Amino acid sequence: MPYFVYLLARKKDGTLYLGVTNDLARRVHEHKAKQRIGFASRYDVDRLVWYEEFEWVHDAIDREKVLKKWRRAWKINLIEDMNPEWADLYEGLA
Repeated sequence: MPYFVYLLARKKDGTLYLGVTNDLARRVHEHKAKQRIGFASRYDVDRLVWYEEFEWVHDAIDREKVLKKWRRAWKINLIEDMNPEWADLYEGLA
């Protein structure tokens, strides 16, 4: 079973949300549908702009912990290396 670390954004250079999940399509859909009350729904952060896939859950969690300590500029560079237009990658998951 794959695990994912992902970044959501409200808009280009907007508010960012970092998470980890074992079902990226389902989790992003939950963010888009505002199914859970929390940071992402409060700040309307629902555009999938970056993700990485891992085979083991502990690797995904470790990566998330590292990224949480990163400066915002480093996260923006990470996004723009994969997705320079900040397009919503959710459509490609279905």
